Amino acid sequence: MIRNYFLIAWRNLIKDRQFTVLNVIGLTAGLACTLLIGLWIADEHGMEHYNPNDARLYQVKTNFTNEQGIKTGDGTPGMLAAAMKAELPEVADASEVMPASWFNSGGVVSFGEKKLGASPQYVDSNYFHLFSCPYLLGDRGRLFADKQGVALSEPFARALFGSAENGIGKVIHYSAGEFTGDFEVRGVFQPNPDNAVEHFDLLFNYALCADRRSGLKQWSNDDPSTFVLLKPGVNIARFNSRIAAYVHNKSGQTWDPRIFLARFSDRYLYGRYENGVQNGGRITYVRLFTLIAAFILLIACINFMNLSTAKAVHRAKEVGIKKVVGAGRTSLIFQYLVETLLLTFFSLGAALALVAFVLPVFNDITGKQLTLHFAPSLALAVVGMTLLTGFVAGSYPAFYLSSFSPVTVLKGTLRTSLGELWARKGLVVFQFTLSVVFIAGVLVIYRQMAFIQSRDLGYQRDHLIHFRMPDPKDSDSLTRMATVEFVRGLKDIPGVVDAASYSHNLLGRHGSIGGVSWPGKNPNNEFDFANIEVGYNFLETVGIRLKAGRNFSQNANAEKEIIFNETALKAMGLKDPVGKTIEFWGTKREIVGIAQDFNFESLYTPVKPAFFRSYPTGGQVMVRLRAGSEMATIAALKNVYAKFSPGLPFEVTWLDQDFEKLYASELRIGVLSRLFAGLAVLISCLGLFGLAAFTAQKRKKEIGIRKVVGSSVGQVAYLLSKEFLVLVGVAIVIAFPLVWIGMNAWLSGFAYRIPMQADIFLLTGIAAMVITLITISFQSIRAATANPVDALRTE
Repeated sequence: MIRNYFLIAWRNLIKDRQFTVLNVIGLTAGLACTLLIGLWIADEHGMEHYNPNDARLYQVKTNFTNEQGIKTGDGTPGMLAAAMKAELPEVADASEVMPASWFNSGGVVSFGEKKLGASPQYVDSNYFHLFSCPYLLGDRGRLFADKQGVALSEPFARALFGSAENGIGKVIHYSAGEFTGDFEVRGVFQPNPDNAVEHFDLLFNYALCADRRSGLKQWSNDDPSTFVLLKPGVNIARFNSRIAAYVHNKSGQTWDPRIFLARFSDRYLYGRYENGVQNGGRITYVRLFTLIAAFILLIACINFMNLSTAKAVHRAKEVGIKKVVGAGRTSLIFQYLVETLLLTFFSLGAALALVAFVLPVFNDITGKQLTLHFAPSLALAVVGMTLLTGFVAGSYPAFYLSSFSPVTVLKGTLRTSLGELWARKGLVVFQFTLSVVFIAGVLVIYRQMAFIQSRDLGYQRDHLIHFRMPDPKDSDSLTRMATVEFVRGLKDIPGVVDAASYSHNLLGRHGSIGGVSWPGKNPNNEFDFANIEVGYNFLETVGIRLKAGRNFSQNANAEKEIIFNETALKAMGLKDPVGKTIEFWGTKREIVGIAQDFNFESLYTPVKPAFFRSYPTGGQVMVRLRAGSEMATIAALKNVYAKFSPGLPFEVTWLDQDFEKLYASELRIGVLSRLFAGLAVLISCLGLFGLAAFTAQKRKKEIGIRKVVGSSVGQVAYLLSKEFLVLVGVAIVIAFPLVWIGMNAWLSGFAYRIPMQADIFLLTGIAAMVITLITISFQSIRAATANPVDALRTE
């Protein structure tokens, strides 16, 4: 019996090739989209889930309250881990880490004539109790015997020594400002897996960091990150309530943060906080694309339902005869579901081939390394998804076809019910509502990204490159004069417009300084300033304009000077600030200039209070190139760099690239949205094309009669097109409020955003109508131009 079901199903699919091809294309596209999105979602959910203690591993986060609201950060006092482990019984272990991301420029490792740039991390002995960081060679206990030990990642050791084994016991030279020195290689560790956010090359003893920076021993410091392993069964909400004022009670300072624990593995997907409360992050896009995958697959299923019910009249007699000879409704339902499942699994094969073909391109778009590996869990998920798709797509046609009365269909008096017509039209409206939402959403995302790319940020990022300060071969680090002379010498290179040194990252993390005093300060007016450390001439190099005052002095006097941005001075309430003196960290500085506000972070946040401090020995160099000679100038810079630091690769980054990295997720989402929106529209159009063909076939005699009595080709084409255009019009009316609500919610995450203008809806409506006309025009014109004699001769 089962064999007969499959045989009949196969014959029906072969018999009606147009129906089969349209459905295979639609289901293939839907399944392929779902598979690609599913692979991406699984990878996103897997990020940071690599530690055996994941369920009990937490990061301590801080909430600072100021006049701008509550700011959430990762920095904690350097003594917090030891105190929590000793004093809080719920804490099984705790570790203090100075993460690799804190050191924006990293350092340089030298061994013999070989030099390699390296990213460090400073950890304490508890680090290995919390995190998965397997030692491949050496004894990790020896890393903490004194402050002169270092462990290397296996790939880094191989690159430096030829093999990991050759590195054990060797002494390397590490150059990174205050952390410069000679270190013994005491271990080789396995690097973090691909699903980890942070990757580092070196592990140093945290005691070295604490020794070089006395501030880490103060409760007011917030440089390192603290990680906690809780004991099993701890109620995290109750524990967070208990520790909220822990740091405040230790130091007694009114501005100290409130702390709380957040799951370590949640920081990738749930990394966004607003006013002290977790409010989305990458999880927003994961949820969005989960819905997109479901909707695209649903559109493909709706196509199948509509096309199946539309051609039901051709199978009505088959149903009647089977019922007359004794076939029950259950067996008929089963037969039609088998047909659908056969078609769906055939589409699955095509979808898998399509995914394998486009996966390299998809990886380029998403920046991932996804693979279509046939693990049991993946195979089970794919089969389950296919079965679900087959049942969803085939259930309505199966129940609909099996419900025909044999007497009615054998007499030829089967009529399409009003309910069936409305159901079919409702499904078309639903399909195109989703398609219109996709089209409008893509347009809004594209405009917002274009706005971000073209917005005046308060400086000129075009033609700006930056690179690591060279590591000289004859000294531990560049002296102040050597740094200044190196940067000054770059300006003599033809094609270099300007150059300056700096520290931190112009578009990334900055030091945060509080406790600043100024004339007339309100004691309750306490907030943090972004601390941007720059060398001489930095503001001129990047094009940051001064509203008043002057730039830094080109000498040692610059250390006694400071430049605030406009937002900082407004928050301070300081009138006529130029020439006045402020104080922090026990030093006084004169305000010599007011910098025009500029966006030194992403456009998700408004400009924050900030100041510039003179720091001529920063670890990075910013160079503005003359337009038209960029490649030749970079080659000349490379030669100069090699004289200062032979063997160290000259790695240049364009500031434009840094800016794009701030919005990498949004740019990728924009590309993916265009791709999947196009496929959703394509699938909907396939269904519309098939319905137009069946409608034209069904009304073939009517069209012939109309042409005989004088109707023109245009009138007939309009007659066939009108119904579908009305349905798409209804879909547009339903979709626009959804677009308005959804896209306004997305745009609200940006401090600087485009307005939702009327032309977005106008362009979307025109596009939907044009797509509809193009889709159905072929069938309409074909039916309208057919010979009426052929139509009237048929039964």
